Amino acid sequence: MTGVRRHTHGCLAPHITDKAMKLWEKSVQVDKDIEKYTIGRDREMDLYLAPFDVLGSMAHITMLQSIGLLTSEELSVLLGEMKLIYKDAVEGRFVIEEGIEDVHSQVELLLTRRLGDIGKKIHSGRSRNDQVLVDLKLYMRHELQEVTKSVKALFDMLIAQSEKYKDVLMPGYTHLQVAMPSSFGLWFGAYAESLVDDLMVLQSAYKVTNRNPLGSAAGYGSSFPLRRQMTTDLLGFDSMAYNVVYAQMGRGKTERIVSQALAGVAATVAKLAFDACMFSSQNFGFIKLHDAFTTGSSIMPHKKNPDVFELTRAKCNKIQAVPQEIMMICNNLPSGYFRDLQIIKEVFLPTFDELKDILRMVTLMMEHITVNDHILDDSRYDLMFSVEEVNRLATEGMPFRDAYKKVGLDIEAGKFTPVKEVHHTHEGSVGNLCNDRITALMDEVLQGFNFNKVDDAVARLVE
Repeated sequence: MTGVRRHTHGCLAPHITDKAMKLWEKSVQVDKDIEKYTIGRDREMDLYLAPFDVLGSMAHITMLQSIGLLTSEELSVLLGEMKLIYKDAVEGRFVIEEGIEDVHSQVELLLTRRLGDIGKKIHSGRSRNDQVLVDLKLYMRHELQEVTKSVKALFDMLIAQSEKYKDVLMPGYTHLQVAMPSSFGLWFGAYAESLVDDLMVLQSAYKVTNRNPLGSAAGYGSSFPLRRQMTTDLLGFDSMAYNVVYAQMGRGKTERIVSQALAGVAATVAKLAFDACMFSSQNFGFIKLHDAFTTGSSIMPHKKNPDVFELTRAKCNKIQAVPQEIMMICNNLPSGYFRDLQIIKEVFLPTFDELKDILRMVTLMMEHITVNDHILDDSRYDLMFSVEEVNRLATEGMPFRDAYKKVGLDIEAGKFTPVKEVHHTHEGSVGNLCNDRITALMDEVLQGFNFNKVDDAVARLVE
């Protein structure tokens, strides 16, 4: 489902007054101002969910036929139309018409227009509560896969740059003070390994997400003899959310867990962006950004500002705030469904596209960075080789504390002469980056997602 396009305006057909009622509406129509306030941006947000609403409904009606609530002929006709709606949704042609409350209502309306009363049968055994839950789960599952691909692309670029510049030394810092020799191999590789840990957390969030809430209805199950394991298998979930009350309690909690995982990726990228801004400044001059990723000043002709990395840092920090927003919306709610949870959509759903855009841009920027391979020609970095001298003397037999004191006194007396070479061999150091092991760990984490199972299940439903 890569490349799902979403539109936020337009309609497929003229407004039909007698069909534009809410699924729950009876004889009294809702005041328009109240309707606008309660619906808010829900119709816009539901466009993110459209393909997944159709997938969930396809699995649900297949199960309904198996328990006698639909005939084989009705199922066949419904599935045929749903595949067409699904194709429209994936290709960006699906819209929610004016006067239609949400994606669920729009899908049911389209089916009823085309098939008559058969279209009204798809909601048996469901509530909009478990319907939106499964939509969200399927959407999150798909988007987590897309984010994972984007993280892997950035990881690959960082590992490639680490290998390319593994022999170029640069200063390492503690307290923003020049500390010890580092290298661009270490710098690029550090962020690559950080992304591995981030994907471990993302995988945990994926496992929480990949559980089926269908059949929980409004949170207390259904009197129909639903086959919940069947819909679980049809949709490629790892398991169902067994307890129907907990299935509903997962709304908000799952989004918070997923957003925390996304925030972890954003935190890594934000730190990288800060480094890039700092290291590209004139006072450092460690790297040069490609001109395409900088902007000039309106009055200072020499300026090349790292705007793209600065905006990246801000966007990443914005994403790191999302878990807090979700927590504040839902942390004081008891069990059961509440309308408060609707607001989470507009906070949460756009986050995936924002993070994917960030990862794509940062991957491109890191590919075109130019590294300064003469940093250490500057004498201001001479003292960072003092530890190397202490260790050399200790290796030759001098007690470490005595070696430390001797080098310290030499520095004070202005007699220290650096040897600008390092001979580190231990794992993960300048001379032994362990990039092959980091890559192997990344591959192991990626295999743990088991995306193929999900892809195969979706393909079977729609093909």
